[in-house]
Amino acid sequence: MTIESLNNSDFFSTADLALAAGISLSYHLEAIDKKNLRKAYFLFRRETGLDKLVQAFWAHELKVDPLLYFNALKEIKTRLYQQAE
Repeated sequence: MTIESLNNSDFFSTADLALAAGISLSYHLEAIDKKNLRKAYFLFRRETGLDKLVQAFWAHELKVDPLLYFNALKEIKTRLYQQAE
């Protein structure tokens, strides 16, 4: 899937790595948009419950297993840095 083929209204986008790791525990990371050389955007398909999860994250109410979160963070970083321009 290419970034250009994505319909932005169907996706939630964030540049926050910590939030992306939290979301990826429950939702599939569809793509990483690296068109902006200074900042990457993580794209998740909009599904039921996603907005509620994001709100819980920012309200410090999201409870996750620390090891699972750390592993999700490592996987996203690996994907971010290995992805071809």
